[in-house]
Amino acid sequence: MANSDLYKTPTYCKAYYIPDEDNVTYIEDNPLTKIEVSDPAKILQLCENLTDIRTKNLEGKLNIYFRSEAEAERVFFINLFDVSDEAMIQVVQDKILDVPLRSSLAEDTIPNIVEYKDETLKCAEDLDPKIQSLINEIVAEDSGELILVPILAKERRTNLPKRLYVTPVYLICFVNASRDSSFVIRMVHETLRYCLTLLLNTRQCEEEKRLKNQCQSLLSVARKLFSHLGDLNDLLKEIMSEARRLTNAERCSLFLLDPDHMHLVAKVFDGVSPSEKKTEVRIAKDQGIAGHVAATGRTLNIKNAYKHPLFYKGMDEATGFKTRNILCFPIRDEDGIVGVAQLCNKMGGGHFDYFDEQVANAFSIYCGISIMHSLVYKKIQDAQARSQLSNELMMYHMRVSDGDVADVVLCDKYHDMTEFNCFTFIPRKVLHFEIPCYILKMFENLKILDEFRIKRDILTRFLLYVKKGYRDLPYHNWVHAFSVTHFAYLALKNFQLVELGYLSKLEALAYLIACLCHDIDHRGTTNSFQQQSNSVLASLYSSEGSVMERHHLSQTLATLNTDGCNFLECLNRVDYIKCLDLIKNLILATDLQVHYRIHARQQTMAMDGFNRKNPEHRYYLCSLLMTCADLSDQTKDWSETKNVARLIYAEFFTQGDLEKKMGKEPVVMMNREKASIPDHQLEFLSDCCVCIFRILARIFPIAECLVDAINQNIKAWEKSKPIFKHLTANYATSYEILTSQEFEDAVQAALGPKEQLEEMVEEEETVGEEQQEKEEEDDEDDESEG
Repeated sequence: MANSDLYKTPTYCKAYYIPDEDNVTYIEDNPLTKIEVSDPAKILQLCENLTDIRTKNLEGKLNIYFRSEAEAERVFFINLFDVSDEAMIQVVQDKILDVPLRSSLAEDTIPNIVEYKDETLKCAEDLDPKIQSLINEIVAEDSGELILVPILAKERRTNLPKRLYVTPVYLICFVNASRDSSFVIRMVHETLRYCLTLLLNTRQCEEEKRLKNQCQSLLSVARKLFSHLGDLNDLLKEIMSEARRLTNAERCSLFLLDPDHMHLVAKVFDGVSPSEKKTEVRIAKDQGIAGHVAATGRTLNIKNAYKHPLFYKGMDEATGFKTRNILCFPIRDEDGIVGVAQLCNKMGGGHFDYFDEQVANAFSIYCGISIMHSLVYKKIQDAQARSQLSNELMMYHMRVSDGDVADVVLCDKYHDMTEFNCFTFIPRKVLHFEIPCYILKMFENLKILDEFRIKRDILTRFLLYVKKGYRDLPYHNWVHAFSVTHFAYLALKNFQLVELGYLSKLEALAYLIACLCHDIDHRGTTNSFQQQSNSVLASLYSSEGSVMERHHLSQTLATLNTDGCNFLECLNRVDYIKCLDLIKNLILATDLQVHYRIHARQQTMAMDGFNRKNPEHRYYLCSLLMTCADLSDQTKDWSETKNVARLIYAEFFTQGDLEKKMGKEPVVMMNREKASIPDHQLEFLSDCCVCIFRILARIFPIAECLVDAINQNIKAWEKSKPIFKHLTANYATSYEILTSQEFEDAVQAALGPKEQLEEMVEEEETVGEEQQEKEEEDDEDDESEG
């Protein structure tokens, strides 16, 4: 059929208006009186032609039909959405607009249109100004007569199934129609009696498709979230960013419930994470919009924020942001509500509609699941990090062979060095490959092997694994571990710690093991560096403090649990657990921050006298002995102390160089261009070392020689200061001066011959003894006076 014949009246349709010369006569007994103005054949052909699956095309075909019947210049539909209070024009005549025209309406606009269900809107002034503005974008104000026909539909509300509600769904606009408005109204109603259901079903299908697309987008977002599960703040920020995009919101905030303090704490506030803000945002659980949602578990869709009684205007006044509307919904996990998400201001001037609520509810589920999995994932990450560290250690080192163990166990060398049992002995003189043999000898001399029936081969394997556990660093290496262990051996032997009851035999065993392992797998950097660089170690231990010390403890236990290394298996269960606890406390005591926390109590213990039955005194003494062993290099002669300083500053300056590469300014002590080594050494010896060893000497007077040695080194560093300053012009850095032979010779010359140095030491010892005697006499006088 040709297009021109599409709407021609078929021959089988009966006329229901009979023209007269003067007027039109209505035939009341006509069988087609229910169709007063339309041609049934045309309506049937129109229905046959409405086969499209898009409302835009359906509206276009209806526009052509209505234009022909009404003899109008132009026809278009205004879609009315009751859920979102929105009006939209997407087709004008048969032309589909590239971008639909949308406008949000007042809350009572659409319900009021029901008043005009039987006739056209009387005039443009009856319309919401936003609808008028929408029409003016299509039709100029002076374009002529405009007829608006409201189309109502009956729908059954789910909350009240027995009642039908009448809802305006369209406004059909006729521009300059030749037919009168009465004809246009009846023609439109008659036509849509058969077409409206199809039109509305197609529109609903499109809205469902829109929701489906939003949900698919949300699923796509969910896939992205797995890349942020390791960091909860990043995860929440990513979720809210995507939720804002999906719902076209200007701002978003996310609060997690703090069950201990009954507050909502902002994890993402206005799209900004707390790490980017100076202060956190906290809201009482039962206050405000977010608090109400958290308490009730119900979503709030607020179309006018300033009219809502729960809205707090002060936040807008403080930030300058104007909140128009809010979509606030709860976030749940398996146990209940864990937080609240809040979206502000629908972009484009509209409101959050039903579909936004559906997306928000779906998002809430994903958010709750993601938070739960993020927390679980964090635990998994910690476990993986621990495993990674253990594997890294094992990969870095080779396994200990049975031949290596046999070489040490069956070694027939005597291993006897002069003054090995004296505090003046320098452990660094022992050859590297002989160190395990000397350690075994120390265990034998202290009769620890026999006391606990420790198997030599298992202990030897443990020692060799510990040796391989130390990295090749300038200072914190296997030789340092041996030096610290040697001091522990000297303390046990010379102070008679076990014989006099200061330590039990089990504490002595734990003391030696802790000294051997206290710096295992040291990285050559400080605890603060580990935290600043966000290292794997920091992620594991920063919350507990003493990052490196806890890692040393972890590696000690891992080594002990290595196949063939657990030489403590000879202990009973109670002693085994107690020994591990002692090792833990002793290794953690090597953190100087731990020492400073108990330093005053150690001084009090030394002044009041050590009480062997007091558990706290035993802990303070063990910690003191551990700290002294770790710092024992400072009690050797000047040459050895200077050599140790060279090794220490090699590590310090390496860390300083790393910090510079990270864009951070290192502390002066670790800055090779700025450090003044004599000054730093004097500060360390005077403020730290002397104080610690004086406490030790107060408990064990025989340790006074160690204090004297430190004082002698202080004098040596004092004499080195002018030499250091003099050589500054000849060397680029202080480290170059320290390692130069010129510096060594100049300081030795300033100190004088060795004989003079020994005389000075003896003289100071005499003065020290006289001073001590005088102090004891003064104490006795004070007691007698008391």
